[in-house]
Amino acid sequence: MNPQTFAWLVLAASVLAEVLGTLALRYTEGFTRVWPSVAVVACYSCAIWLMSVALKHIEMGLTYVVWAGTGTALTALLGIMWYQEATSVLRLAGLGCIVVGVIALNLSAK
Repeated sequence: MNPQTFAWLVLAASVLAEVLGTLALRYTEGFTRVWPSVAVVACYSCAIWLMSVALKHIEMGLTYVVWAGTGTALTALLGIMWYQEATSVLRLAGLGCIVVGVIALNLSAK
């Protein structure tokens, strides 16, 4: 596997770790519950470490935009699907803009 492909897979794992940490954050009750709090710290630590590994082969700006944008969109979608959070045409359009922006920045880097 070439280093570029590996870096993108590591970045995807970083996004998943960040999203899992954010989902666990919902259950910490202000960091008063031990195991959800441990999960948050572990997931966020893993996400940052994995992102630092991806940075070896992907530009910093692109790495952060993909990480933050994809994580935000995925977290919002999971909130809508699993927690019945409010949804509207405007919210879905905003999520679409995030996805299109991430794709555009990725294409412009090549």
